[in-house]
Amino acid sequence: MIAVVNQDECIGCESCPEFCPEVFKMGADGLAVAYTNPVPSEFEEAAKEAAEGCPAHCITIE
Repeated sequence: MIAVVNQDECIGCESCPEFCPEVFKMGADGLAVAYTNPVPSEFEEAAKEAAEGCPAHCITIE
């Protein structure tokens, strides 16, 4: 599974690293980045929760 953050839609709310810090972090520009790909199997559920909890709906899980 691959996590992707659409940087054009990210609002920098920091919710995704709260759900899954093993996959998401905030970049220097204040926007979220999926820095662990592919997503390790033990963090797949948390990554999906981060995508579902994103208020900007800018995270896709493939």
